[in-house]
Amino acid sequence: MSIDVRNITKNYGPRKALDSVSFSINKGEIVGFLGPNGAGKSTMMKILTTYIRPGSGSAAVNGFDILTQKKEVQRSIGYLPEHNPLYLDMYVREYLDFTASVYRAAGKKTGKEELERVLELTGLSGEAYKKIGQLSKGYRQRTGLAAAMIHDPEVLILDEPTTGLDPNQIVGIRELIRNTGREKTVLLSTHIMQEVEAMCDRVIIVNRGQIVADKQLSTLKEGETQVIEVEFDYRVEPRLLEELPYIDTIRNVYDFVYELHFSTSTDMRPAIFDFAHDNGLKTLQLHHKNRNLETLFRELTQ
Repeated sequence: MSIDVRNITKNYGPRKALDSVSFSINKGEIVGFLGPNGAGKSTMMKILTTYIRPGSGSAAVNGFDILTQKKEVQRSIGYLPEHNPLYLDMYVREYLDFTASVYRAAGKKTGKEELERVLELTGLSGEAYKKIGQLSKGYRQRTGLAAAMIHDPEVLILDEPTTGLDPNQIVGIRELIRNTGREKTVLLSTHIMQEVEAMCDRVIIVNRGQIVADKQLSTLKEGETQVIEVEFDYRVEPRLLEELPYIDTIRNVYDFVYELHFSTSTDMRPAIFDFAHDNGLKTLQLHHKNRNLETLFRELTQ
């Protein structure tokens, strides 16, 4: 097991950032760690990287305890923080060699061959003799990711790795992370749901310091539920829509368009047609909506 978290709690004064959080991640998994701002994502990442201590509970990375074996944990992890810290006056190769020297001093083998491998893997070979300050945002992100990978860690923890990138750069970073995840464990935090759907096998969603979902992405999206969007020719009182069987939530999207969530996998479109007929309404459009991760995220965190 690459990451094992047991009942982690962390308070900042009277505010509880994490409330008895537990989860585990196996080697080779790419896991999306999601939640609204202030949900506790960055706090958990800082605890796993030994940057801060938990208030209570325990965690291990590659079998090393985050409290009693900090150096071993740090050698096992490659970390790309949200605000990618780089020495802009250093050349790309110089910076990566400097980063590798830190791990060499800590007893980790990071020779010239490993440096060349990481440059090739991250697509930086052609930029190796440029100063970091001359690089585009995309190549700076690649440099940060290369620095996180230079010591060949078993676990990668990536906080908002595609923030600020253009669509082409996002595709490149996405492919790089996906390829890396074949050999390593990746814990990925992002607000871009499409990135999670494109890269991750599993999602952990936190809200107000607690886990509200921890499932394989495919299972989470299927579920025993459905979303139907319907447009009537007049506005409908929500209390009337609440009479529909299996109705879970009702959202007035705009004008006479409603998004209806049902807690059943049975097709509810015939019931909506009957409802419209019984109430003297016309159905102008009616269709199933894909229950994507963004919809699920909103349901679980609002």
